[in-house]
Amino acid sequence: MTRTRSLASGFLTFSAAAVLALTSAGGASATPAPSDGTSNPSVASISVDAGGAADYWTPERMQSALPGDTLAGKALERGNRSSLAVVEKGKPSTTKGTKGKPTIAKSENPVAHIGKVFFTMGTTNYVCSGNAVSSANGSTVATAGHCVNESGAYATNFVFVPAYDNGAAPYGKWTAKALYAPTQWVSTGDMTYDTGFAVMNPLNGQKLTDVVGGSGTAFNQARGLTYTAYGYPQASPFDGTSLWSCTGTASNDPNNPQFGTQGIPCDMTGGSSGGPWFIGIGSDGLQNSINSYGYNGSAVMYGPYWGSVIEATYTNAAKS
Repeated sequence: MTRTRSLASGFLTFSAAAVLALTSAGGASATPAPSDGTSNPSVASISVDAGGAADYWTPERMQSALPGDTLAGKALERGNRSSLAVVEKGKPSTTKGTKGKPTIAKSENPVAHIGKVFFTMGTTNYVCSGNAVSSANGSTVATAGHCVNESGAYATNFVFVPAYDNGAAPYGKWTAKALYAPTQWVSTGDMTYDTGFAVMNPLNGQKLTDVVGGSGTAFNQARGLTYTAYGYPQASPFDGTSLWSCTGTASNDPNNPQFGTQGIPCDMTGGSSGGPWFIGIGSDGLQNSINSYGYNGSAVMYGPYWGSVIEATYTNAAKS
């Protein structure tokens, strides 16, 4: 694994034995969350009341938030159903990236469009990573499905802090107005579809990607590409204060091939869940996956294959 100190990434960890045991045990399926009326049946979403969310996230709450990878563990307990025939369908497609306005107050190490995601599930505060992506609404953030919805329940107090660095929020705290995830994730916690998107409210009269820029996206691409993954790992030995990255060539998960996921060499930990995977080297490439899960004792991070279902989720979020 290649790790660059000036950037960030991370992922959640499980033991291989635990994952295998949980997925073979099966579990109850949650009722799909309500849709916002979009026509695509593979997408679930909800409108969010952002009132007070930015003020809710004090420095103390940010510091004490738990890594969101524990929520992916709950998804495994619910049982996983994978439909790889559906995942692989779709024609290759891409969207162009956008450039944000230059600012003076810019950290040297962080990347403007990559940041930390803070949210509440029930009464517990969590932290993940996320990335602003190019979209028609100029306000879309990509993250992990388990950072948006758990067992059919959507996150509250959802905020995105781009270029977070040791407590600093140079571009402010952006609150969500809508959350999107594949129905397969919302209803069964299928790790194949562990991706979510958040549509953010304007801040100070500006849209998110007009300020920080937005990565282009890619779907239905070849497998086995070289990726650079970013995130804010918080679980030991990291502390969640800065951005990290890993680079490597993707290979299929040999422990749970039914997920259809791919992994790259990386030892980042919880808190980096939802951080972006870019095709190629560096943070300027097209985003093509997110940090999803890993196994204890194995320095490999896995991310979902972005096929037609996740593309439909992105499309619905991006045009909302």
